[in-house]
Amino acid sequence: MFKASCLKDRILFTAYHAHVYFDANTLAQAEQLCLEASEQFLLTMGRVHQKPVGPHPSWSCQLAFKSEEFASLVPWLNRHRAGLTVLIHPVTEDDLKDHRDYAMWLGQSEKLDLSIFGG
Repeated sequence: MFKASCLKDRILFTAYHAHVYFDANTLAQAEQLCLEASEQFLLTMGRVHQKPVGPHPSWSCQLAFKSEEFASLVPWLNRHRAGLTVLIHPVTEDDLKDHRDYAMWLGQSEKLDLSIFGG
């Protein structure tokens, strides 16, 4: 049985990004989800991009948070995403690995454009 408390002293990553994906039909839903998350958790809400940005194939909004928020925020996002896809990845000095090797998905995964990282 996995116990999060046993990992407390061995945190592998100190910061994360969650990217909430949406389209024109789910824009209001995504904005509301991100705003609610920013009110309930210690995180920084980025811009709501109404076009693909960086490696992301869909419109998205970034939520930046520290590892201390992970155990509370990620289940909350999963419970409240109502069909939206969310990419979660750590923030290290290697963007390619962050998005390719360490990526976690809530909902259906999407194909990222990793070529911008040389991958």
